[in-house]
Amino acid sequence: MSDSVLAPEQLGRTIRRLAHEIVENNRGTEGLVLVGLLTRGHPIAKRIADAIREFEGADVPVGSLDIGLYRDDFARRGSPPRVRPSDMPASIDGATVVLVDDVLFTGRSIRAALDALLDFGRPARVRLAVIVDRGHRELPIRPDFVGKNIPTSPTQTVEVRLTEIDGEDGVYLVESEPSHA
Repeated sequence: MSDSVLAPEQLGRTIRRLAHEIVENNRGTEGLVLVGLLTRGHPIAKRIADAIREFEGADVPVGSLDIGLYRDDFARRGSPPRVRPSDMPASIDGATVVLVDDVLFTGRSIRAALDALLDFGRPARVRLAVIVDRGHRELPIRPDFVGKNIPTSPTQTVEVRLTEIDGEDGVYLVESEPSHA
């Protein structure tokens, strides 16, 4: 069973609001680089850059970051990570890098992203933008820009669906099926 949390038009407004907050926090677009975590963070970062282009008239570089080799849960996953190429369109040395992801949960993916990012250079500062913060942090990681806070139970998941990947836009709260073990 799933409940819609953000309809397509609400998701679009959320992304535009995040774009405005990022530019305001950075005091413009100078030195700004958006880096989206693969898979869904990258198209979100591109949408944020498109929104910034619309209201600022400036192009912000957008990169993609694969964190597969940096995760700390290899043993639990049971299979080797699928490695995809990361792409940094500009130097991140001295830049303000905004890591972009769809859902912030335990913080472990962001920890891995920070490790991966530092292999590409040394940014002046790193910020975090997420569409959904669902709580349940295991590490001391906090987003700087949040589209929506959604309190969840451990039996729930949050799905961000994007047209580029899933054929539709929306955010859904999904109740997991109880196990009958």
